[in-house]
Amino acid sequence: MLIYAEEHSDEEVYRLLTPYVARWFRERYGRFTPPQRMAIPYIKAGHNILISSPTGTGKTLAAFLAIIDELVALDLNGGLDDKVYALYVSPLRALNNDMRRNLLVPLQGISEIVRRELGKELGIRVAVRTSDTTPYEKQRMLRNPPHILITTPESFAIALVAPRFRELLRGVRWIIVDEIHELASNKRGSHLALSIERLEELVEKPLQRIGLSATIAPLEEVARFLVGYRDDGTPRSCVIADARFSKPHDIRVLCPHFDLVYTPANVLNDAIYRILQELIARHRTTIVFTNTRSATERVVYKLRKVLKDNGVVDADSVEAHHSSLSRDVRLSVEEKLKRGELRVVVTSTSLELGIDIGYVDLVVLLSSPKSVTRLLQRVGRAGHHIEQVSKGRIIVVDRDDLVECTVLAKLAMERKIDRVKIPKKPLDVLAQHIVGMVLEKPRTVDEVLRIVRRSYPYHDLSGEELLSVVRFLAGEYGGLETYNVYSKIRFDEETGVIRRKRSARMIYQLNVGTIPDEAKVRVMLRGGG
Repeated sequence: MLIYAEEHSDEEVYRLLTPYVARWFRERYGRFTPPQRMAIPYIKAGHNILISSPTGTGKTLAAFLAIIDELVALDLNGGLDDKVYALYVSPLRALNNDMRRNLLVPLQGISEIVRRELGKELGIRVAVRTSDTTPYEKQRMLRNPPHILITTPESFAIALVAPRFRELLRGVRWIIVDEIHELASNKRGSHLALSIERLEELVEKPLQRIGLSATIAPLEEVARFLVGYRDDGTPRSCVIADARFSKPHDIRVLCPHFDLVYTPANVLNDAIYRILQELIARHRTTIVFTNTRSATERVVYKLRKVLKDNGVVDADSVEAHHSSLSRDVRLSVEEKLKRGELRVVVTSTSLELGIDIGYVDLVVLLSSPKSVTRLLQRVGRAGHHIEQVSKGRIIVVDRDDLVECTVLAKLAMERKIDRVKIPKKPLDVLAQHIVGMVLEKPRTVDEVLRIVRRSYPYHDLSGEELLSVVRFLAGEYGGLETYNVYSKIRFDEETGVIRRKRSARMIYQLNVGTIPDEAKVRVMLRGGG
C-alpha cells in the first residue's frame, strides 16, 4: 500500500523528539523544512518512506534526525549495544565521507547539551566503510562497531559475506538509500535491491527502509523499488513524502555565437570561454559541469589560463573534481569549496549528488545533461538552501545541442520530469548474488528464489530462469572454458542444494558490483576481419 505523507506543524514534530534533540534543532535551525515536516513523524512511527525533494531542502537530516533521536533515547536508557543500528548507502564515496562529517555536527551538538544538563557522555559512533577504508579501520570497526554505518552498494555487498562483520549487521533496524534516483535506473540499483533483501533475511526484525531522492518520477514506482515485496508476494507498504517542487529554479540557455553551423571550431571555443569568464567574474562561487572526466581536465586547464591571463581569478582558485582523482585530492577540493577558498570547480558527475559543498551561487553546464532530472539535480547544487533560488546556465556547443538544451530547460521550468526506467531481471547481477548467498551458507534453489523474488526488479523471475543462471555458475554448459569461464558454485540437481567452491570468495570480492573497470567491444568490419 502506498500513501502520500501529510505535512505536520513544527510543534507537532518537536513533540515527537526527545528534549535534547529538539533543543539542539531549535537552537540551530528553528523551523523544519517541508520534507522534514512530512517525513519525521512517519519515520518515528516506523513506516517505510520515500522522501523526494530538491538539493538543499534538508531531506537527509529529515531521515537521520528521527534515527539519531531513537539512538539518543537508547543511549540515555543504557540500551545502546555494540552493533550497527542504521545503514546508510549512497552511490558515491565522496558523498559518504561528507555524510560522516555532517552527522558529527548534530551528534556533537546534542552531546554537548546532554553533557551540560545530565553530566553524561553520549556514545553514538559513526563510521565509513568503502573501498577507501584501510584494513586497520575495518579491524577497529570489528572491535568497536559503529552504530551508524555509511557505505556504498558494492562495499555493502562485500560486508554481507565478511564472516565477522556480517554478525554486526544482524541488529540493523534502519536502512537509508540516498540518491535512489541515481541507483534505481541502472543495474547498481538492482544489485542493491538484492543486497537489501539478503540483509532482510539476516536481521532480527523487518527493516525500516528510507529512500532519499531528488526530483524524480514516477514516485510510486521508485517507492515500490525501495520496499519490494513480502514472502507472500504482496507489496510492502510505503509512505511517499513529495516535496519535489519546494525550491525555485532560474535556468537559461546561452548561445556562444549567432552562427553555430559555419563558425570555425576555434572561434566557437573562444566564445564559450568568454561566456564562462563573464559568468565566473559576476559570481562568488561557480560549479561547471562537463559530461566526461577528460572534458573536465581540458576545461580546468583552459580555464586556469584564461582566468589568470584576464585577471579574473588566480589559477589556484580553479580545481577539478571527479572520481578518478585520489581520495586525498577529492577531499581537499571539497574542503576548500566548503571554506569558500575556490571560485570555480569543474566536475563531471561527482559533485552532482548531495555532497555538502557550502555556498555556490551559480551552476554552469557545458552542453546538454541529457535529461531533465539530471539538469535539475545539477542546477540544484546552486543556492543550497530551501529559500535560495537555484541558478543555472547551460552553454550550448553546436546546433543540435541548442535544440536539445532548449527543450530540456523548458521542460525543467515546467516541472515535466523524465520517467525513471528500472531494469527488470538483469541475470548478470543475479549471478553475483547467488555466489554471495552461498558464501554465507548452503542454499536450496527454492530458498534463493524466495529471497530474490522479494526485490522489485526480480519479482517476476521464474524458477527456470533462476535454474539457468545456477547451471551456468555451476559450469554445466559446455564450451565455457574456451572463454575462461569456469564454475564458481557446486549444484546438486537431485536435492536442489547450491554450495560454494573454494575459490568463490576471492572471485566474488574482486568482481562485486556493476561498475566496469574497463570496456571491451568486439568490432566487426564490413567484409570480415
